[in-house]
Parts: sequence; C-alpha cells; structure tokens
Amino acid sequence: MKRTVVVMADDFHKPTQYSGDKFDEYEGGEDPAQILRVAHDTAHALVDRARETEDPDVIDRLVAYTDAHGIDALAELWARSSPRSLPGALWRIYLLRLLIRQDPAGTSLLFQRGLDVLPTIDALVAGAPMPTGPDEITELADQILRGLFRGDFAVALDRAASFSRILSAGCTSLADDEEPINPDRATELTTRADRLSLTADELSACGRLYRSGNLD
Repeated sequence: MKRTVVVMADDFHKPTQYSGDKFDEYEGGEDPAQILRVAHDTAHALVDRARETEDPDVIDRLVAYTDAHGIDALAELWARSSPRSLPGALWRIYLLRLLIRQDPAGTSLLFQRGLDVLPTIDALVAGAPMPTGPDEITELADQILRGLFRGDFAVALDRAASFSRILSAGCTSLADDEEPINPDRATELTTRADRLSLTADELSACGRLYRSGNLD
C-alpha cells in the first residue's frame, strides 16, 4: 500500500462520483492480511487523532475528506474490511455521506417517504429536523460523521443505522409505486433498499460491538 495515512496526504485528485448503482454493487477485491492490518491501523489512527484534537478545523477536514480527495483513497484502505469492524463502519458512513451530497434532493425524497411508512423510533434516533429537505439531509450526514470524531461514537453509529433504515423503507415504498409503470426502476429501488437495510444492520452491530469494547 502506498498510502497509509488518510488525513495528511498532500496529493489528491478529482473526487470520484459514486452513483447509487455503484453503492448497490460495490464489492472489494482481494483481502490479504497486510491490507487488513493497514485498514485497522489507519482507522484507529484517524479516530484517535480526531478525538485528541481541540481544533475544529481538523474535524471539518476529516468530515469533508472525500470532497477533496474522492472516495478512492478510503476505498483503497477500508472497503474490503469486515462490515463489523472500525474501518468497515467508517467506510460505510463516508460512502453514505458521499451519496447524500451527490443527490441531496433524491435522498431527501427517499428519507421523507421512509419517515411516512416506517413505524419505528428510527426518526428520533437519526435526529433529522422536520421537514427534511436537501439542505437538512446534507447537514444531517455531516452531523453523523462529525459525531464519530467528537461525540458518542456508538450513538453516531446508531444514528447512521437509523438513517440507512429510513432510506431503505423509502426505497421500498417508491419501488411499490414504480412497479406497475416502470418495473426496471422498481427493481433498482428494491436492490438499493436491500443494500441499505443490510448497511443499517451492519452499523447497528458495530454500535453494539463498540459498547462492549470489541469494535476493532
């Protein structure tokens, strides 16, 4: 691996645009022990550094890292890690944030639909303002990621899980609407709903592991 430090890399390139399809279909490649070791080391170094600093500019740069550097740098380090690990959790939350920022209007539509049909406390856990428009949904994504670095880490994971669960419900509901008129779109939304539901379960599991002191 040529890059072992995420935060301080001086070289950067145009951020990669990740569509919803890529999120649904993303798979990691080979998973050798060296890559896993680097993934865990960099994830712990990033979180530890963030929690030790009092400089808000450092946190802002960490939150916005993919805006300048693209998702590739993080994918290179974390995408192939176990979903129930620190690097796996960080990867999923950064990827969620990127997708939200690339389509805040579409994401807010899914979120609002999810709130309408999901009879759970996930709306309260996610902590979204009402109504949740494009600006609010973008800010919520930043708040959740910032919570990993400055607030209660487990709570931030729970918020991300609830956020994913609400989006999944929204995708499923819209898929039902689309099925009679646009089956291909319905299939795409259903696939995304399944992926978001799985992500929610993985982030919830990470929260439980963190609380028990076993999230590595």
